[in-house]
Amino acid sequence: MRILVLGSGAREHAIIAALQSEGGHEITAAPGNAGIARDVETVRIDIKDPDLVTELAVDGGYDLVVIGPEAPLVAGVADALRKAGVPAFGPSRAAARIEGSKSFAKEVMARAGVPTGADSSVTSMEAVRAALDASPAPWVLKADGLAAGKGVIVTEDRAAAEAHAEAFLPDGPILVEEFLAGPEVSLFVITDGETAVPLAPAQDFKRLADGDAGPNTGGMGAYSPLPWLAERFGSEQAFVDEVVEAVALPTIRAMAEAGTPFQGLLYCGLIVTEQGVKVIEFNARFGDPETQVVLPRVASGLGGALLAAATGTLAEAAPLEWHDSAAVTVVLASEGYPGDPVTGRVVEGVEDADALEGVRVLHAATGAGEHGLTATGGRVLNVVGTGATLAEARERAYDGLGRIRLEGGQARTDIAARA
Repeated sequence: MRILVLGSGAREHAIIAALQSEGGHEITAAPGNAGIARDVETVRIDIKDPDLVTELAVDGGYDLVVIGPEAPLVAGVADALRKAGVPAFGPSRAAARIEGSKSFAKEVMARAGVPTGADSSVTSMEAVRAALDASPAPWVLKADGLAAGKGVIVTEDRAAAEAHAEAFLPDGPILVEEFLAGPEVSLFVITDGETAVPLAPAQDFKRLADGDAGPNTGGMGAYSPLPWLAERFGSEQAFVDEVVEAVALPTIRAMAEAGTPFQGLLYCGLIVTEQGVKVIEFNARFGDPETQVVLPRVASGLGGALLAAATGTLAEAAPLEWHDSAAVTVVLASEGYPGDPVTGRVVEGVEDADALEGVRVLHAATGAGEHGLTATGGRVLNVVGTGATLAEARERAYDGLGRIRLEGGQARTDIAARA
């Protein structure tokens, strides 16, 4: 196929790498980044502009457009592509509200009978304070709209909770949610609006520092598979089956019944509580950095599944095949991330890391500067290690990370350490 991948981060680099591994595809990225540009052709356009994206897709004769980030989905890029007859992997603008509005997602869950935490939606500081008074710490506050992974706070500090609300209330409502205790799991489900094809579970690490300390980020690392799921559910597959039946399919059906059918990638953000599996959030696209450890484990069938989801034929698609392997990714972030990252610094040693067995460096925010590769954002690189076991994958990821130099760079040292 001729495939256009929209996005500029490590998630999109991972999607491109997985599609390239199948062979036979001709791939273009828009806008991409310096690392992606080393692998495929890139085109610099505003991917949030439905008309520009559609013009590029039609003129380029693309068989499939894969939409990576959430912003183009909320902007209606998938709608414009489908109207022009171009298969698009990604939900419509109306369906993407499941990520674009936390309140909408809660309404869908209520209709579908999906287990989740209690919540209240508030629009003023007076209402925020009342909601905090009515619930015990720790408090969970979420910006209702898109916030680039930084709209959530979990804290026992009342002042920090109120400050978070004050920062995000100007942009829309705040959800004050019940705190749910337990390990978190991400499960991706490919769907054409009827059929659901789950991928492998993964776990990511949202906090900046070791031991889950520091502020929330877009994600500092991830790993897959999750051996501890077998201890709780008998097998990882049993967990996946439960989530598909209790969460994914009811949600997909509720979306269709409401006239907003969901085609694309339903990201189920889950927590395993003592009372059972509950949903923390839904996203409308591949997660970052979990994609970077899930897709390297797919042996074949990804491109066909994405096209089938985009064209409503997923029930007829060949099943995905999987490597019997593990993957760990560690994020290298700029100094100052997630608040005010320092950019423009030179990144060295990427080629040395890439040369190691079982190591792949995926670029998240890089550019080609006067002095070579430079950091252009907060999360700069993902160093992915793959191996027969999690221990081997983890060792390779950190070995690769150790070859890379970025002044002031930040990375956790405990990703998958207790898996």
